[in-house]
Amino acid sequence: QVQLVESGGGLVQPGGSLRLSCAASGRTFSSYGMGWFRQAPGKEREFVGAISWRGGSTSYADSVKGRFTISRDNAKNTVYLQMNSLKPEDTAVYTCAATRSIIAVRLSTYEYWGQGTQVTVSS
Repeated sequence: QVQLVESGGGLVQPGGSLRLSCAASGRTFSSYGMGWFRQAPGKEREFVGAISWRGGSTSYADSVKGRFTISRDNAKNTVYLQMNSLKPEDTAVYTCAATRSIIAVRLSTYEYWGQGTQVTVSS
């Protein structure tokens, strides 16, 4: 069983940076692949990025590649999303998720979800 709590969202200007954190409770955090998803008002939830069990492999959506970086610290049961060069179109609720797959990009493969944190990019 995994419980996830995101933090670090907020208001930022275009071109700015923000770092999201996802704290996991449970003793088997290292056995889960982790992913970040986002959902803007009126739109479907979309994949942002994912990281494997040990952090050796990552995957990113084309829309964020080169700007966002996913990392994890299994000793702290935490996964991060560093967001740089933020754009207004990045505005969304960002949600952390966990899967028993080593790494995954499909929504349906994730078993556990956090509550989400709001990121607003506006001038």
